[in-house]
Amino acid sequence: MSGSPLDVLRRIAADRPRAVVGERCEMCAEPIRDEHQHVVSLQGRQLMCVCRGCYLLFTDQQAELRFRAVPDRYLSFPDFALSPGRWDALEIPVALAFFFHNSTIGRTVAFYPGPAGATESELPLDAWEQVCAENPLLSVVLPDVEALLIRIPERGEGDPECYLVPIDACYQLVGGLRQVWRGFDGGQDARRAIDEFFATVTARSRVAKVP
Repeated sequence: MSGSPLDVLRRIAADRPRAVVGERCEMCAEPIRDEHQHVVSLQGRQLMCVCRGCYLLFTDQQAELRFRAVPDRYLSFPDFALSPGRWDALEIPVALAFFFHNSTIGRTVAFYPGPAGATESELPLDAWEQVCAENPLLSVVLPDVEALLIRIPERGEGDPECYLVPIDACYQLVGGLRQVWRGFDGGQDARRAIDEFFATVTARSRVAKVP
């Protein structure tokens, strides 16, 4: 093939694959927007960024699949109640945690935020079962893909808050808190971030009702 060195360089540049710009679906590699949906890998407990088409393949929550789509459902529980000492019995060291049922191991697990991100708690199952017995509406949460996010008021001022949220929202929260967390309780920046997050959740939530 003839041509000047400059012509050769031009042909090489033209044949070079284009650089990938932006995120891509972790299943089919199609480009996805910054605001995209997720599925949960049940075995690896991993969130995967996916396109709309791949997401729809795993929306059947009853199917025996390796992956499950994370729904976009937010519910509030205005009548949520905790008996005195119940939070201490759950052995959560901070005033915020999220709980979800891990179908792979067949039990509910709890995570709370901290400087290292999401930290798993050794959740006493009998204590959690008592919370659920006192609040039967909590049974609407879907395993693996939805979580119950609970916040306890500081210094006992006010009532506990409980919301059903997508599991990816919980990891988004703890990921953001990791960047601003200071000391044992997180500090002012963490509390401000938590307040802003709960304000968004409250605005998006509808009141949970008996099925």
